[in-house]
Amino acid sequence: MTTQSSTAVAVNEPSTPRHHQLIVTLFGLYARQHGGALPVATIIALMQDVGVESAGTRSSISRLKKRGVIDSVQVNGRSGYALSQSVLRNFAEGDERIFHPRRATAEERWLLATFTVPETQRNIRHKIRSALIGMGFGSVVPGLWIAPEHVKDAALAYFKRRELDGYFEFFVGEHIGSTDVKYNISSWWDLSTLEQMYSEFLRENEGRLETWKARLEADGGSAVEAQAFSEHLILLTQWRRLPYSDPGLPAEYLPEGWIALRAEEVFQQLHALLSPLAARHADRVIGADA
Repeated sequence: MTTQSSTAVAVNEPSTPRHHQLIVTLFGLYARQHGGALPVATIIALMQDVGVESAGTRSSISRLKKRGVIDSVQVNGRSGYALSQSVLRNFAEGDERIFHPRRATAEERWLLATFTVPETQRNIRHKIRSALIGMGFGSVVPGLWIAPEHVKDAALAYFKRRELDGYFEFFVGEHIGSTDVKYNISSWWDLSTLEQMYSEFLRENEGRLETWKARLEADGGSAVEAQAFSEHLILLTQWRRLPYSDPGLPAEYLPEGWIALRAEEVFQQLHALLSPLAARHADRVIGADA
């Protein structure tokens, strides 16, 4: 390991997301590859590699359990945790969207959604609105939601599985109005907030990509793998919310030089560099605790 490359990475340490967010990413990336569950000692050890102390990890585990995100299980006779079944389904749905985000073209059709909820079921209305926003739907007018057609299968499956599909009517169609779709896009979606989110991601990671490219030409070994694990876990935690806020709107309708395109490129390249190194480190730690 060279002093120059080690220092370069240390200078650009990524800002760490919240502990519970990192733990959820940890389960999504590695627990599913190792029987679905991890011993508490393994979770603590891997989180220490990201700079999280044991007490912080235990506190976050407790909160995630109370929220129903993880369940207590036994792993080879030891206390451990696994993602709950509902969260596991969300991860299965999210893999494609996170790792292989799709961007629609101007020729593709639109998915429209409208729903009716009785006034006495305001909690259901809030749940539906939150889910639509979480899947990247935009709001045309109050009560009418829109997304690229490729979101259709995931949206229909999501609401059906949660027995919310009965509140909905869905339509697929094309825009035939006289107004400019590009102008409408900026009113249906909050592009300024999206741009800010992508800008923050690039500010954290664009320089890191070049640093890792240079480092991997010179360094190797378990120390590099441990740092790759830490930075990859943070990278995925930073990234995984973005494909849900942005449903992959057509580039033709977005501002020129739309920053999301560069952010997607940086994520894919950095993920490709760090993922195999991070997996080797995680496998080694998980295997040692088996």
